[in-house]
Amino acid sequence: MRIFCCFFAVFTLLCFGPAQAATVMLEDMTWSEVRAAINGGTTTVIVPTGGTEQTGPHIVLGKHNFILRKTAPMIAERLGHTLVAPIMPYVPEGNFDPPTGHMQFTGTLSLRPETFAAFLEDTTRSLKQHGFKIICFIGEHGASQPVQAEVARKLSAEWKDEGIRVIHVSDYYDEHNGQVAWMKQQDPKEKNVEAHGGLADTSEMLIANPEGVRSKLRGNYSPSDFAKLGVDGSSVNANVDYGKKFIELKIDAAVKQIAKERGQ
Repeated sequence: MRIFCCFFAVFTLLCFGPAQAATVMLEDMTWSEVRAAINGGTTTVIVPTGGTEQTGPHIVLGKHNFILRKTAPMIAERLGHTLVAPIMPYVPEGNFDPPTGHMQFTGTLSLRPETFAAFLEDTTRSLKQHGFKIICFIGEHGASQPVQAEVARKLSAEWKDEGIRVIHVSDYYDEHNGQVAWMKQQDPKEKNVEAHGGLADTSEMLIANPEGVRSKLRGNYSPSDFAKLGVDGSSVNANVDYGKKFIELKIDAAVKQIAKERGQ
């Protein structure tokens, strides 16, 4: 009898996976763990889109990806019944030849908008095939936002009768997340919270990946510095406390938007 019970337990584990994995990260789970999670009601998934781009002389190229590694799992954990797909590290950053935008700086990797759209769509179709019902695009980069919104509209319309929703989580990004309003209360003299390589970028990186900030190269940069250095904002006042708050605001904004879409 004991041998039979052990065999049955092993057979169940192999076939159906554990009831709940110890992570929300899809890439850290086995296929059977993902299937068990979906069967158990985890039918929301986050598709994080980062980027590989310059952010001035003081922040490493993977800034957006490092920040998402911090925010995406926390969003999933707060929502519950949510997993996180692998971060997409390549997004539209500018034209190739002649180079425009961030592609003017060494190390930046870009996708054409149509390539990014196809990448998003194929990923979403994969997730839908496996049983996810709510698929959420969370993007860290400005050029990603309109593409995500368009792909979300297209696929949501296509799958409307199947009860599948694709959401562009716009409240996570830029002025929608409350960072600007909060900073105006803290320091009205701070000119541009969201400047590239400025206060918010640097403060968030001090939380997400402090080793990715070259502190000696932080400075009081301005828009006139962008053409040469790829930065247009001051990072002088960036600090860990600001970083914690900025990260928290992003997470809160995303959780509220997704929860509302789920009817919570």
